[in-house]
Amino acid sequence: MIDTSFLKHLDRLSVIINKKVTSNFIGERRSIHSGYGTIFKDHTLYSPGDDYRRIDWRVFARTDKLHTKRFEEEKNLVVHILVDSSASMNFGSAGTTKFEYGAMLGIGLAYMALKNNEKFVLSTFSDKLEPFKPSRGRGQLVAILDYLKNKQAGGVSRFEEALRNYSKLIKSRSLIVILSDFLYDVEDVKRVIYTFKNHDVKLIQVLDDLEVGLNIKGEFKFKDLETKGFLKTFVGPFLRKHYLTRLDEHKRKLNWVANSLGARFYSISTNKLIYDAFNEILRD
Repeated sequence: MIDTSFLKHLDRLSVIINKKVTSNFIGERRSIHSGYGTIFKDHTLYSPGDDYRRIDWRVFARTDKLHTKRFEEEKNLVVHILVDSSASMNFGSAGTTKFEYGAMLGIGLAYMALKNNEKFVLSTFSDKLEPFKPSRGRGQLVAILDYLKNKQAGGVSRFEEALRNYSKLIKSRSLIVILSDFLYDVEDVKRVIYTFKNHDVKLIQVLDDLEVGLNIKGEFKFKDLETKGFLKTFVGPFLRKHYLTRLDEHKRKLNWVANSLGARFYSISTNKLIYDAFNEILRD
């Protein structure tokens, strides 16, 4: 069940988090940090690790020293929240499914955008994309809540296709938040991030606690929620170790791909309190 009682705690969280970090959710104000905006600010001496594309070669010609350009970046982003609603997200070993947990995170992010007067929208995708139009205000949040309370996860995911189609609907620089279990080929995820290369991107992986630890032992018959296929196997120490190694490797690859393309990756277990999940996501 989707519970919204946590929203009242987000007001306190938004106050204690440093404004530099939460500037993704600040509307109608100029960011206090430097970025790639169109308003020139000043020059600074080049340091190893700085983006070489920002070097001002005219200044170098005059001074024989490397300087980079700094700009003031306008932060008035539209917040696009995309929740995976495919059948694999309908798994929940302790009651709350991955889809319900991801939906609650999405609602919380929409609420943060609402509080800062941002335009925001939440859409879902599985075998089909269900997009909505960005808007401001409480009416938008209420519409999202009504939609999610009647939404059931199901269908085979067309992850890359759905998000490529969604990218065509975006008309301005935006914050893109994708909530999914990300049990997809890393190359598919890489192509999706690149599709949103002109935007700020956050990938939030939602995994069930059983998927994270595989804390079971014995003979089990596993069902693929999307293909409906079955796998009968014995879960012992060797299989558990192999599974956890593969899962950790998959998450490391996702994190590396995200960082290499300027995105951020987070992995959250459904046993984590929603407030703590937001604390982790928004502080980073």
